[in-house]
Amino acid sequence: MTQPSWIDVPGGRLAAEAVGDGPPILFVHSAIVNRRGWDGVVPIVVEAGYRAITYDMRGFGESTTEEVDFVAHDDVLAVLDHFGVGRAAIAGNSMGAIFAQEAVLAAPDRFVAYVWVGGGVGGWNKDPSPAEAELLQAEDEAEEAGNPDLAAELDARMWVDGWVEGVNQPSTRVDPAVRDAMKRMDRELLEPGRKFGKRQRPDPPAAERLASIAVPTLVVIGDLDTSGTRAAADKLAGEVPGAKLVRLPDVAHLIGMEAPDRLAGLIVEHLAPLPRWS
Repeated sequence: MTQPSWIDVPGGRLAAEAVGDGPPILFVHSAIVNRRGWDGVVPIVVEAGYRAITYDMRGFGESTTEEVDFVAHDDVLAVLDHFGVGRAAIAGNSMGAIFAQEAVLAAPDRFVAYVWVGGGVGGWNKDPSPAEAELLQAEDEAEEAGNPDLAAELDARMWVDGWVEGVNQPSTRVDPAVRDAMKRMDRELLEPGRKFGKRQRPDPPAAERLASIAVPTLVVIGDLDTSGTRAAADKLAGEVPGAKLVRLPDVAHLIGMEAPDRLAGLIVEHLAPLPRWS
C-alpha cells in the first residue's frame, strides 16, 4: 500500500494519494468503502494520461476526525489545495457523488467536469422498495446489536449483490474478490466508537440547485443498483443541463470495483474533448 499524504483539516486529518501526471481527476469514494474502492480505476486513467487523486473521507480508511461540525466540500477543496490543483475533474460514487456534487456547486471555478457514479442527490430521497427497506432495517439492527460482521454482510447484499425487479440477487452474481474487498473495508467502518464527524448539509440543498451545474456532467448508473439510486440518476440527468446518462445493464452500486475498466473508459471518453487543465 502506498504511503499517503496527510492533510490537516479542522478537527481531523485526511489520508490522500496522487498518482500520475497530467490533468487531475479527484475521486471520492462511497460510504461503505474507502479510497481503495478506486484501485481498479486509477491505473487505467493514469495510463490514459491523467493524474488520479484519491482520499479517505473523515473517519474512513486511514483518515481520522473528532466529532466536530464539518462541510464535506471544504474537505474536497482542502485535498485539491494540498496537491496544488487549481482545477480538477471530479468523480464520486454513492455518498461521494453527493460530496462531489456539493463541491461543484460551492466552487464551480475549481471544476472542469463532474462524473456521478451510482450516487445520490443532496437533500432528495426516494423511499426504498419493501424488500430494500427490510434489508436496510436488518442492517441497522445488526449495527445496534454490535454485530459488525453481520452488518457488513447485509451491506454487501444491499449494495453489491444487486436488484432485479425488486428481488435481491444471489451473492454469487458478483466476483467474490469484489464482494470480499467491500466487506473488509465496510467492516472497519462498523467498529464501535469509530468517529465520522458531524457533516453539515448545504442550505439550500443540492437538489434545489441542479440546474446551476454548468460543467460537463456524466451520470453512470448500474441497472442492478437500488431503486432509489436509479431514481437519483434519472433526476440528475433530467435536471443538470446537458448531462449524459449511461446505464450499465449488469452492474450494481460499486461500479468502480465491479466494472473498473468500463467506468474508467467512460470517464476518459467524457474528459477527452475538454481543453487540458491543471
